Amino acid sequence: MSLAQQWRSARPPVAGVHLDSGACSRQSFAAMDAAAQHARHEAEVGGYVAAEAATPALDAGRAAIGALTGLAGSDVVFTTGANAALDLLLGAWPGERTVACLPGEYGPNLAIMAANGFAVRALPVDDAGRLDVDAAARQLAADPPAVVHLTPLASHRGIVQPLTALAAVCADLGLPLAVDAAQALGHLDCSVAPAAIFGSSRKWIAGPRGVGFLAIRPDVAQRLRPRLPPPEWNHPLPVLARLEHGEANLAARVGFSVALGEHLAHGPARVRDRLAEVGRMTRSAVADVPGWRVVEPSEEPTAITTLVPTGGADPKTVRERLIAEHGIVTTYADRERAPFEMTAPVLRASPHVDTTTDDLERFAEALAAVSS
Repeated sequence: MSLAQQWRSARPPVAGVHLDSGACSRQSFAAMDAAAQHARHEAEVGGYVAAEAATPALDAGRAAIGALTGLAGSDVVFTTGANAALDLLLGAWPGERTVACLPGEYGPNLAIMAANGFAVRALPVDDAGRLDVDAAARQLAADPPAVVHLTPLASHRGIVQPLTALAAVCADLGLPLAVDAAQALGHLDCSVAPAAIFGSSRKWIAGPRGVGFLAIRPDVAQRLRPRLPPPEWNHPLPVLARLEHGEANLAARVGFSVALGEHLAHGPARVRDRLAEVGRMTRSAVADVPGWRVVEPSEEPTAITTLVPTGGADPKTVRERLIAEHGIVTTYADRERAPFEMTAPVLRASPHVDTTTDDLERFAEALAAVSS
């Protein structure tokens, strides 16, 4: 059975065409059943007894994250999502607060950096918005920030950033690299063992909403000073235990852990190859739709296709009509996603491995119909 068939048979039938995995993928029966079973167990034996019983499943989820990031399961804490993870990390950061990141950095990340008192420096990029590694290495060596931050795959554009190359540069310079893997985990190879890496459950891993992770290399974790409890209390809890909020939706964490296990079982490289293939299929299908321009090169190895209107269409209205009239779910991305780079809203298609040629032909026809 092909990966697409395995993925499709493990889920409820889709109502229409789902091209929105960059926002929220479709969960499997196994992930949903595991979360529901934990919720039932809480009702049967009490939430805290059920939490103890869920320890092996959650440890397996942490180990899976470790395997995908180059870190260890013991380096991982669960969070409520990627934004919460970055806030935890930066809120506990010691000393100088300067961060180097791409000009196209995700808007909510920039807001969290500002809220935690970090001054932002822009890394050099080429005309496509891709990091210029050599120029970045020179800049970072000449004026090192407290932390380097990279989002290997952005929310507003499916361009792959050179994560491995930047990780090597940061290692050579002794600079900590923090990685926002919200779009990258399960989509790109993230196993670079950075200083910290964080992400969410609901995108390409296809777990529940409302859960994410933060993984921190031990040498970096030892330097952090979490806000709670106050550092001056000299609380005996280790840093990671102070970062992971215990009063949480454990059912979602269990579902996330199951989804991670499914991803590993499918084979991360196999999934990456199929996502790249689906991206090529999507760009080919919409390349000639009047009134739209595809941002990504046709061979870009991601499943994200970004469409810029060239004939006056409003991406927000187009998304709404695609859902209402054709049952096709896409993403409307406004300028706030990358406020220092985007100049106008775009439409994003982000299919998963089960998307077919027929699905994409249907999308192209519907896009043309609602854009006229």
